[in-house]
Amino acid sequence: QKVIGADEVREKFGVGPDKVADVQALCGDSVDNVPGVPGIGVKTAAELINAYGDLETLLQRAGEIKQPKRRQSLIDFAEQARISKRLVLLDVNAPLPVALDALEVKAPTRDKLIPFLRAQEFKNLLARVELKLGKADTATPAQPVVPAPAAMAVPPPPELGKIERRYALVQDLADLEGWIAAAQAKGAVAIAAETARFDAAMADLVGIALAVEPGEAAYVPLAHQPVAAQSALDLGAPGGGERPRQIPLEAALQRLKPLLEDEGVLKIGHDIKHDVEALGRYGIRVAPIDDTMLLSFVLAGGLYDHGLDALAERHFGHDTVKYKDVAGTGKSHVGFAAAPLDKARDYAAEDVDIALRLHRRLKPELLAERRLTFYETIERPLVPVVAAMERAGIRVDRDELHRLSGDFSQRLAGLEHEIHTLAGHPFNVGSPKQLGEVLFGELGLAGGKKNKTGAYGTEAALLEQLALTHDLPARVLDWRQLAKLKSTYADALIDEINPATGRVHTCFSLSGAVTGRLSSTEPNLQNIPIRTEEGRKIRRAFVAEPGHVLISADYSQIELRLAAHMADVAPLKEAFRRGDDIHALTASEVFGVPMAEMTPEIRRRAKAINFGILYGMSAFGLAQRIQVPQGEAAEYIKAYFARFPGIRAYMERAKAECREKGYVTTLFGRRCHFPGIKETNAARRGYAEREAINAPLQGTAADVIKRAMARIPPALERAQLKTKMLLQVHDELVFEAPESEAEEAAAVVKSVMEAAPSPVLELSVPLVVETGAAANWDDAH
Repeated sequence: QKVIGADEVREKFGVGPDKVADVQALCGDSVDNVPGVPGIGVKTAAELINAYGDLETLLQRAGEIKQPKRRQSLIDFAEQARISKRLVLLDVNAPLPVALDALEVKAPTRDKLIPFLRAQEFKNLLARVELKLGKADTATPAQPVVPAPAAMAVPPPPELGKIERRYALVQDLADLEGWIAAAQAKGAVAIAAETARFDAAMADLVGIALAVEPGEAAYVPLAHQPVAAQSALDLGAPGGGERPRQIPLEAALQRLKPLLEDEGVLKIGHDIKHDVEALGRYGIRVAPIDDTMLLSFVLAGGLYDHGLDALAERHFGHDTVKYKDVAGTGKSHVGFAAAPLDKARDYAAEDVDIALRLHRRLKPELLAERRLTFYETIERPLVPVVAAMERAGIRVDRDELHRLSGDFSQRLAGLEHEIHTLAGHPFNVGSPKQLGEVLFGELGLAGGKKNKTGAYGTEAALLEQLALTHDLPARVLDWRQLAKLKSTYADALIDEINPATGRVHTCFSLSGAVTGRLSSTEPNLQNIPIRTEEGRKIRRAFVAEPGHVLISADYSQIELRLAAHMADVAPLKEAFRRGDDIHALTASEVFGVPMAEMTPEIRRRAKAINFGILYGMSAFGLAQRIQVPQGEAAEYIKAYFARFPGIRAYMERAKAECREKGYVTTLFGRRCHFPGIKETNAARRGYAEREAINAPLQGTAADVIKRAMARIPPALERAQLKTKMLLQVHDELVFEAPESEAEEAAAVVKSVMEAAPSPVLELSVPLVVETGAAANWDDAH
């Protein structure tokens, strides 16, 4: 057990115990469904609370925040933050059912605890308990385990605290040669490339860490700076301005390159994409690889965090050295390159030590759980592919962004004037408090509810309801969307352009979504709205280099096609085989409208039903989407299920599977865990049920596009084409091609994408990929 006092709270949250609720209200908690404020993590939340004192003061002064994205997020989600704080606060007046002294921690009884843990198959916890208490005299029969092949038959790694750890600082070539020889002799080495910044695609290499056995690791400093400049940060560093003793970068990489490219030596890393990118800048192709983050993700996607620190605690009960303890934070941040070598060694060597231990624990477990083939064929091949995409980046037209920003500013001013006219007087449209007073206090619109601060809630869902009957909330929604586009994209993207390349280099997370979808950050290029003209204008700022074009290749209605296959809906499958307009068909089947009399409005309603039902949309949600009474929307859903009963049967099967196993499975075998399916809280349980319905579809679509992404680069290379893959956005891939080869490249890409499920899976409906090529992203799509 570990006693947590005020100092430990400050270390973990960055604030004292009295401010933890304020921090949690901002950063949220996905496990407990606390929404928080999008884009704000624990570190940022602590900085904001320390700067403004408390949550309410921060929200009232949110307009003072300098960072555009952060400012707008705090303004847009202020009410959500207040609700989040209410959710995280404990009821200190709740009566205790037992006396306090009855809650005292008691020593466990070995002969009762260990058999219980065995019976419940708590393998990791059992190993930790047996180390402390010894094995029980009586044991339940061992469960059969799939035997590991000889190459995998390694002993489980001991706890970090139970063995001696020898972390070396390698500062000359002779020592480095010794570690290289040891790695070659073992046939496997854990690696970590330490960089000056987190964006490995463009960051300079500072050092590299190696581990060959648990507890045996080394750090090789390559480009550390003098430490005298870090006097503001107390890291126990010696004074002086001389550069620390280290191997010259070029000489070290010359020695390391043969090892890192040796096909006979496995390179192990945690989120090894970062290391592949960082070393790729120096002409080193790291292969073959294993990624312990992806091993964990394949085993337990959706159950817990797969970061190295979290897994070290979960599997080994070990609290790791944190990056901030080495490089500092806030005003005291000096960066990894200026960190003292002993601190850098302890941090980097521990990273590879833990990665090696995780590999020895998780890889055999993957085999025993029959998940190894999925990892080897879908997840692992994506690492070098995505690393290459991040390094390539995409060109952005800076002048077009400036022009858009000015255009949006004028539009915002016009909307603001219109809103003031509707209100009868000027007010701050970006202030939820002032907006609430106008809507509910002055105009007397229904649905206004005050929070604990006395202000009305003005969240988007409420404004959407009000917009059905009044123009002012409708214009506010337009204003908010435009303001977000301006701050998040038109303005912020300019700052994201790399000065050395003139391109934006987004970061794709390989374990960011339980369904296996890639997620994009810094900047997020997957959330640019494409249903509005303003959103499409942002895409027009993404352009090809002179003499090149952008190619967009998009799976057409892939989730609907997969639903037709998985639910075995004959009319839908036949329609897809014939190439019919699926939304018009649905409208004809559900509304009884002949195809010859189909109108765009009827088709739009059918489209909303097709996609909405797959996402578990209720009659209330559909009514809002297509702007009809709720009773009418309920009749549409009823008619849909009556015409396509296989869809309802599929939905019920998905929920039942998730309740029984705790997860649902894609057609390729990905397990998507949703522990909330067994929640007693109806809202949380309902959310998990909707996720369970959609995950097999979205997850299978993610598996399909990942298979395509792994096959496309070699296919382009075989065709002797110079086309490069740049982006993946949900069901779409974006490429940059010389104009002269665009047509041929598009044909290669389309062929590979449409055949991606084969030979593992033969669908009963065809996959169709639509391609386009143009000078900018929007015109190509």
